[in-house]
Amino acid sequence: MAIDFGMRRIGVAVSDPLRITASGLETINWNGVDSAYAIDRLAEIIKEKEVSEIVIGKPSRTDGTVSESEEKAKLFGSLLQEKVGIPPVYRDERFTTVIASQYLRTTGVSGKNKKKVVDQVAAEIILQDYLDMTRA
Repeated sequence: MAIDFGMRRIGVAVSDPLRITASGLETINWNGVDSAYAIDRLAEIIKEKEVSEIVIGKPSRTDGTVSESEEKAKLFGSLLQEKVGIPPVYRDERFTTVIASQYLRTTGVSGKNKKKVVDQVAAEIILQDYLDMTRA
């Protein structure tokens, strides 16, 4: 499972059992303050989908310094690990939302519909990159 962490929306993607392809699953809307709802929903998905690995997008800066967003993603990952017992793997997610937005635009998805799925597609990109890297 991959998570595109954001302070308002969290995109979730999962892979097939053979770990070949990633698919967007859900966008979790939350207030960015109280993480209990988002953590609980992710724990439900992890149980339902029998998730064994969690990949969280790490919003790294291009200059290599740690951003506030990166710190928040790592804190969220720690909270999730406490809840489900699976240590997350962090992957660079720079530009995944931009790539996802461009992809959706070229496939004719826009406006409200794009907002609903862009984070799922970003999570899909993060997960597919991870699957491809671990398979090589």
